Amino acid sequence: MQIWVDADACPNVIKEILFRAADRVAIPLTLVANKPLRIPSSPHIRTLQVPAGSDVADNKIVSEMSPGDLVITADIPLAADVLQKGGFALDPRGVQYTRDNIEESLTMRKFMDELRSGGIDTGGPPPLSQSDRQAFANQLDRILTRHYHTGSKAGPRALQQTT
Repeated sequence: MQIWVDADACPNVIKEILFRAADRVAIPLTLVANKPLRIPSSPHIRTLQVPAGSDVADNKIVSEMSPGDLVITADIPLAADVLQKGGFALDPRGVQYTRDNIEESLTMRKFMDELRSGGIDTGGPPPLSQSDRQAFANQLDRILTRHYHTGSKAGPRALQQTT
């Protein structure tokens, strides 16, 4: 398993949780963005800079990921592509996208896009709260624990709380 991050829009506090998790379980973490990013010095963490443009980072993640990889993204179409390729997708607010909930998420996104294109101000998502951060850390821990307990190459160290 490898963790991929749609990093242009990923909150810094979520990146920090991911940095700690990658080092703790010795799992590769790649942040994909169209601008340079600061990352801690670690053999497990790297960045991949892509050209600016619509869906360039998303397309790179999908082309590079393998089945079983985890992708951190709030981009619902990217999450759908990840699931289609056999990966796992986790929202920075702690919602794990699944085959059971992705269609509903895509439908809601399309509906909100139609409202916005009709001139209706739908506002944006609320700021990331402490409970969102905790939900993300807990869900990440569950995913990594499942992966670790199924005989993965995640490393010999036991998992600890990610917050």
